[in-house]
Amino acid sequence: MPRLALYALVVCVLAVAAAVVSFVQGSWIGIVWVLLAGLSSNMWWYYVKRGRAAGSGSVTR
Repeated sequence: MPRLALYALVVCVLAVAAAVVSFVQGSWIGIVWVLLAGLSSNMWWYYVKRGRAAGSGSVTR
């Protein structure tokens, strides 16, 4: 797995944890954390797919 994919996955997990804590404490700022988790999960998926494509020899742009 590419390094950027791992970073995006870590950010996603931390954002989900922060969202849960925010909602448990009654703060609606957790919505921002949910949006950040969605963005980072999309980045993770993109980098994983790009890493697989680079490993198989095909080039995607």
